[in-house]
Amino acid sequence: MFTGLIEEIGVVKSLEGTGTGATLTVSAARVLEGTVVGDSISIDGACQTVTRIGGGTFSVFCSSVTLQATTLGSFGSARRVNLERAVTPGGRLGGHIVQGHVDGRGSISAVRRDSRGIGIDMAVPEALSRYIVEKGSVAVDGISLTVVSLHPAGFGIYIIPETASKTTLYERKAGDAVNIEVDILAKYVERMLSIRSSDEPTAREDELKQKLLEGGYL
Repeated sequence: MFTGLIEEIGVVKSLEGTGTGATLTVSAARVLEGTVVGDSISIDGACQTVTRIGGGTFSVFCSSVTLQATTLGSFGSARRVNLERAVTPGGRLGGHIVQGHVDGRGSISAVRRDSRGIGIDMAVPEALSRYIVEKGSVAVDGISLTVVSLHPAGFGIYIIPETASKTTLYERKAGDAVNIEVDILAKYVERMLSIRSSDEPTAREDELKQKLLEGGYL
């Protein structure tokens, strides 16, 4: 589990295809502290397992599914990426609950800069937009953000200078693809409501059956 609070910006050294996926190597410093092979690191919002550490870099194996579902497959050398280690027990949950399981790719539709920060409009697939609510949480490239507005095709966020200085979002421009993870709580609520809805006919049938028994009809 992650919090969506980026620890540092790493730099892609290489992305080498293996036939069944690709090995991604990233240079970093802070996220290597205390990290061992087998640990999880979020790379632009995608949870990946560390397979090698050395020389100020770490490597992960990206499966074909990951390459298709996220932006990792398009990474080129020198690309800057958002990094976060998995949260430890007792650590502060400063952002929101982020699993590192990217739900899909969105795209930046507009960027507006002013003296206070950066407003960014995101376009997302309809299948994801139903989980996004105004003032709710969403992870964009692994960054925990608050939704400030809803649009027919997506949503809007606002990046304050502190967030801009510690993430790669300020580098993004209209047309760029980003990894989107919606709030897991929204998906749980949807699931529970769907189960409850499917149970309602059975509950009504049981109630009717009980009344018939009481009336001596069964």
